[in-house]
Amino acid sequence: TSGWMNRMKSGVVAIVGGDSLLGREIREVADSLLPQAQLKLVGTDRDESAVLTEQGGEAVVITQLDEENLRGAKAVVFAGSAESTHKALDMMAEWENRPPLVDLTQNLEDQPQARVRAPMVEPEGFQVEPDAIHVVAHPASIALALFFGRLHRHYPLRQSVVQIFEPASERGQRGLNELQQQTVGLLSFQTLSKEVFDEQVSFNMLSRYGADAPQSLQDIELRIDRHLTTLLSRTGKITLPSLRLAQAPVFHGYTFSIWAQFESNPGPQALNEALASALIEVRSGEEDPPTNVGVAGHSGIIVGSVEQDRNNASAVWFWAVADNLRLVAENGMLVLQSLLSVEAVQ
Repeated sequence: TSGWMNRMKSGVVAIVGGDSLLGREIREVADSLLPQAQLKLVGTDRDESAVLTEQGGEAVVITQLDEENLRGAKAVVFAGSAESTHKALDMMAEWENRPPLVDLTQNLEDQPQARVRAPMVEPEGFQVEPDAIHVVAHPASIALALFFGRLHRHYPLRQSVVQIFEPASERGQRGLNELQQQTVGLLSFQTLSKEVFDEQVSFNMLSRYGADAPQSLQDIELRIDRHLTTLLSRTGKITLPSLRLAQAPVFHGYTFSIWAQFESNPGPQALNEALASALIEVRSGEEDPPTNVGVAGHSGIIVGSVEQDRNNASAVWFWAVADNLRLVAENGMLVLQSLLSVEAVQ
């Protein structure tokens, strides 16, 4: 990884939901990039006071979610369910000196102090109020803010359209399990599990979930649109894209099909050169296009298959991919880095 991420200051950070997909991703990011961070994993719903799990061949302890395990933390990160997030917030409601809060799940977005964050795309010197709840933006909005922020800086856009393909891992471990169970069930002619999507997602594309799904695809689409608008508004006047979200039958990683029309189209080669940067890897026409599988563990986004629109001389097609969990985890760590650095100075 390039030098855009500095080593984090030392201090105990409580991870509520340490056993979730996001929790595990945070642990991987911290292991490789932030070796000085002392992570305390909390948030299990089990009755035991502590649960042992494994990562990288080493035992990892995950403690119960209670007030005692939150006290003393320099910061608290939310990476689990909505229930665990709000339970932890209620525990800290009466604390005189509440630690900084970083929400990687967007479950606290409706709180009055919530501020949408994505340090990868924020202008230099960007700050929020000291008592803010730092809500890390939706990963699709971070990926698109990286893309459009870089693109518009070099070549102003007239309009753009984005088709976003959602992976099952955005619904957590339950989403992965349901996609796997449906795939096995279809191949063995068994009844399909539909608790998460309330529809068949295996071998299928969805423009909306079933009526009984815990979360609607339309609400997720609106969140991406809202967060992208917030992020791009901080970097200057950029024409906002039109978005459409679909559920893809894939386990992990976002894919984006992007159509962009320019005031003056410079052509695919010039656009490739403009996009290439520390957080945007560009694949030329001679290279294999990026895939959602191949982007796993990758920082930023990968762009490829940049091609002229045959029916519109001023427009170009792009294909982009991003690791949804890695984007959120790394932006969360960047928020923590700034918070703990400020505390160390004070």
